[in-house]
Amino acid sequence: MSRAALLVLADGRFPAGGHAHSGGAEAAVKAGRITSAASLEEFCRGRLHTSGLVAAALAAAAVLGLPARELDASADARTPSPALRTAARRLGRQLTRAARATWPSPELDALAAEFPKGAHQPVVLGLTARAAGLTPEDAGYCAAYESVSGPATATVRLLSLDPFDATGALARLAPELDRVVDRAVESARRAVTEGTDALPAASAPLLETGAEWHAAWPVRLFAS
Repeated sequence: MSRAALLVLADGRFPAGGHAHSGGAEAAVKAGRITSAASLEEFCRGRLHTSGLVAAALAAAAVLGLPARELDASADARTPSPALRTAARRLGRQLTRAARATWPSPELDALAAEFPKGAHQPVVLGLTARAAGLTPEDAGYCAAYESVSGPATATVRLLSLDPFDATGALARLAPELDRVVDRAVESARRAVTEGTDALPAASAPLLETGAEWHAAWPVRLFAS
């Protein structure tokens, strides 16, 4: 296993399309729920313990070899918002393209053939980590960190927030991120024998409703 592969996959410059998405931050800024570094931190904390936990578990389960179709169906069931499902599949399609070019793999080729419109991004992330020789923990960390780093980066642009303050908010979340990843990987290991119902299904209603509201805007800075 190469730790350098983890750095490549987790790098925000990896061409997986995440820069075009705010993770719900644009809608939260518009609604007045994010106005400062402190409220950004609270937003990211909520996202980490809900959608971040679910994404980390799905990614870890994919590394452990659970069938992609079952995991994708589980991701659908855990994503009530059609707008968020669409965004997740677009991100999954882009990540599949980048991953196949970076770590060629028969599993990634099969995934692309099975899901021409894209599988859910966390599922693709897990299979990408598997192709790169990474562990379930590595995939969980990538997914959990993406769940908070995306909104933080977007908020810097949306509010002209000091990037040092946004980075500080992420650093303060690090201990909680560790705990979320531990919980996600534990559930993924249980899912190997118990099935996908063992994966977490934490909900974030404001993210879901915000995504539908955001998708209807005629002008927006981010795709989601």
